[in-house]
Amino acid sequence: MEQIHKRFTPEQVKLLLKAYCQGTLDRPTIEEVLGIGKTRFFALLGQYRCDPDSFSVDYARESHPRLTAHVEAEIKQELILEKSLVDDPALPITSYNYAAIRDRLIKRDIRVSSPTIIARAKSLGCHQPKPRKKAHDREVITTAAGALIQHDASHHRWSPYAGSKWVLITSIDDFSRKLLYAEFLEQETTWAHIKAAESVMIAYGIPLRYYVDSLRVFRFVQGRDSVWRKHVLQTDEADPQWRQVMRCLGVDVSYALSPAAKGKVERPYRWLQDRIVRTCAIEKLATIDEVRPVLKDELDRYNNHQVHSTTGEVPGIRFDKAVKDGNSLFRPFALPEPFTSTKDVFCLREKRMVNGYRKISLFNHDIPVPYVPLREEVEVHLTPDVARDALEVRIWHNNRMVQSVAYPLKGFPRVHF
Repeated sequence: MEQIHKRFTPEQVKLLLKAYCQGTLDRPTIEEVLGIGKTRFFALLGQYRCDPDSFSVDYARESHPRLTAHVEAEIKQELILEKSLVDDPALPITSYNYAAIRDRLIKRDIRVSSPTIIARAKSLGCHQPKPRKKAHDREVITTAAGALIQHDASHHRWSPYAGSKWVLITSIDDFSRKLLYAEFLEQETTWAHIKAAESVMIAYGIPLRYYVDSLRVFRFVQGRDSVWRKHVLQTDEADPQWRQVMRCLGVDVSYALSPAAKGKVERPYRWLQDRIVRTCAIEKLATIDEVRPVLKDELDRYNNHQVHSTTGEVPGIRFDKAVKDGNSLFRPFALPEPFTSTKDVFCLREKRMVNGYRKISLFNHDIPVPYVPLREEVEVHLTPDVARDALEVRIWHNNRMVQSVAYPLKGFPRVHF
């Protein structure tokens, strides 16, 4: 049915509404004549009663102004850049992110909607069909903050202008989905993972359990015997350095047997990759120090401004609420006895035997250990300070520190910290 203004003149409609106000016509009759419903009738009646003289059923259709040539050029430039990132096999980007384009344009005071950007993308060939979404059946298994910390590392070429890949180490609280730690490093080492655990525990407390993969940093995994070699130690019969730190603090460790089992920490990785790589490409960032502020901004966006699809809450707010309500399994950080410094907890450990000269040999360095009986075993704690190129060596015997010395790191070229 055609609209009212195409079937009746304003004077005809005014006459019908005037008759209703005078009581000579009832509402059903007028609705039948005009071909409208109850809601539309009362809307017209209210408009008529407000100003009978200027009442009209005609209206002017509003048309949105076309985008300027400058805005069109900016959108095209962003889409072409986006296509170059998607087509680059060396970058961890496989799909278009029109919301990211919209956010970048907003920073330049250009406000356009995502559907507008998508329409331009289709015309420029910068579009992929959206994959069919799977049913969202993920749920939070843990019941409190600190019950499970998912810890992992991701190796990628985070910037198209970087000459090498970097590693991003992260720790995420399973209950709140808050990223408790995220840092870029040029290479992945045992010491880097120990420092990540230290950062989390000093800031938030000691969690109940860590969830990691079976990387050699976290777990000793031995393969099967062969005709060429018979193994002496089996899986988990040797303690990696990171695992010794967890045991010292009374933290349980669970191991994922496949990447799919670590989906809760892999999804934030994909989100961070998607945003960080694009920003690096646009701003032409090439060094790890230039990219760290980008990571900080995206970490703040993820933790404090974005609603998580699984929990339906902002991760930072959910985490703070759990801690405030006492729904947390984080224990206040305290040094286990007999230690008096974090350097004896978050460290690399070695064992040595005191020789006949009351010394130990540590990577071709002879270190005196006074007051320790000959042929006794001592525990050596190594704490690297990469920033100052120093290595502190702290020696313990019978729950007592008997020696503390420092060496230049370059004096241990064969040791991979």
